[in-house]
Amino acid sequence: MLWSLIKILVFIAAITALTFGATELLKVEGGATIEIGGSELSLSVLQLVFAALAFIVLVWIGLKLLKLAVATFKFLNGDETAISRYFDRNRERKGYEALSEGMMALASGEGHLAMTKASRAEKYLNSPKLTNLLTAQAAELAGDKRKAEQTYRKLLEDDSTRFVGVRGILKQKLEAGETDMAIKLAQKAFALKPRHSETQDVLLKLQAEQEDWKGARETLNAKLSSGGLPRDVHKRRDAVLALSEAKDMVIDGEEAKAQQGAIDANRLSPDLIPAAVMAARSYIAQGNARYATRVLTKAWTANPHPDLAAVFAEIAPNESPAERIKRFRALTKLLPDHPETKMLLAELYVAAEDFPEAKRAIGNLVDELPTARSLTLMAAIERGAGADDDVVRGWLTKALTASRGPQWVCSNCGHVHPAWAPVCDSCSSFDTLAWTTPAKSDVAMPSGTEMLPLIVGQLGKNEGDADATTGNDADVIDVEADDVKEPASADQK
Repeated sequence: MLWSLIKILVFIAAITALTFGATELLKVEGGATIEIGGSELSLSVLQLVFAALAFIVLVWIGLKLLKLAVATFKFLNGDETAISRYFDRNRERKGYEALSEGMMALASGEGHLAMTKASRAEKYLNSPKLTNLLTAQAAELAGDKRKAEQTYRKLLEDDSTRFVGVRGILKQKLEAGETDMAIKLAQKAFALKPRHSETQDVLLKLQAEQEDWKGARETLNAKLSSGGLPRDVHKRRDAVLALSEAKDMVIDGEEAKAQQGAIDANRLSPDLIPAAVMAARSYIAQGNARYATRVLTKAWTANPHPDLAAVFAEIAPNESPAERIKRFRALTKLLPDHPETKMLLAELYVAAEDFPEAKRAIGNLVDELPTARSLTLMAAIERGAGADDDVVRGWLTKALTASRGPQWVCSNCGHVHPAWAPVCDSCSSFDTLAWTTPAKSDVAMPSGTEMLPLIVGQLGKNEGDADATTGNDADVIDVEADDVKEPASADQK
């Protein structure tokens, strides 16, 4: 509506300008006299202007007629397509101009204008290969999903444009959330162009979401073969898929295959913690404690994790606390200054009821890098060492508002997961979970200290109530200790 009004106003302005110019020319005195064959023709200034314009038009028409005459002459001399080429050139010129203008409109974000230009180009060129894609993309930009899909379906009719059509419809189905149809289209697009990087990524992501681990591994191998993936990244992602496949085998009751799958996943990526945990348990089930120890120590060197310590305890579940401390030196000597190593040592000494040594083991970790786990562990140490209730409550109060420390965090969206998974629950990204500290703790509670009386008993009671509170505090230490992964028992995992 606005564009039509603008065109009307421009037209009126042009007529007004021409009228004003003609009026001014009429006021100019003088003119010109043309003598032809004894006849004189007197022209005013305005007439001279119109004569000049008429001459220009006649020259333009003359050139067109000359080109047509040349085409006719060639046709009479045996060139049967000379005249058709003459008219086709004009149509092609107009068509390519419209196509170019449509592409510029598409790049500028003017969807409706791009559709108009695409329709004009199709009229002159009669070349669906060129115009259908522009029409489909312009329709998408203009929000006409139905027109876009219809045009993409037209592209499916030609072998040379079939991949483009499948890819366009695939994009629409992904946006609409039609996953089942999208994965079929992705497989079709992959069959048409198996080396197309974007199609490989889309298909791999969809297969991971659908837990089609076998198909995902085939897609991943194709991506490696096409050079679209570094070998080290391929090995890591293949390990993730192999581990996921092994976990499904456990559910299906195929224990032997699952154990071998976990071991293969660990060989592909020794620093993948869940693979190391499952592979070590597989070796333990096979009675191979030496290999289990080797797997866990190698993974611990790459990234210490409580789950690794828990499985390390499962290697010898019936050993005494002293024997356990000695055997765990295989882990604790590797990265002695790592926070996880310090907390592991403290837990081992708490289990052995050697609280002074536990306090020395945890050191200044509660000051430099306080977490809910380390602070709760410190409360348990103080309780075991016979500290006052106020001291124990102080550590528990800090634990309520402290960070949980490292967790499984998606590097793509930052979502925190309670356990490792191959696909992020929030953004559906594949292999993006890392054991790290979130940017912002999800358990920090500004009013957390208000809950403390409900946990450890109200402060300021009389002596009789204080005795009862002491009993409650002991229960708190026991409850909070559940968060401390004590390696003294294999069942604690």
